[in-house]
Amino acid sequence: MATAKKEQKLEELMYKGKPVVRRGNTMYYGFIDDKYIVKIVEEETKPHGDTEIATKVTVQLTTNNSKLKSAERIIRQSKKEGLFDALDVGYVWLEDALEYE
Repeated sequence: MATAKKEQKLEELMYKGKPVVRRGNTMYYGFIDDKYIVKIVEEETKPHGDTEIATKVTVQLTTNNSKLKSAERIIRQSKKEGLFDALDVGYVWLEDALEYE
């Protein structure tokens, strides 16, 4: 039974054709091999039934240049009210950055 669980592949969450990966209170939007990726950090949540809903988030367009320090990787940053607004802004920033790289 444990072997079956190991072999089970999880479906990726996609938004407008790009993957969204969650690790703790941080989400990453975009393909990891691209030059840029969007990072979304939940700053505040509220309970909604048995789940938590993000009410305030920070969205950042970052470069994947590993030679830069973490703070130097941030290209653009904004605070948003909710996850959808953050994904929507992140999508626009990411598309623009990848188009003009």
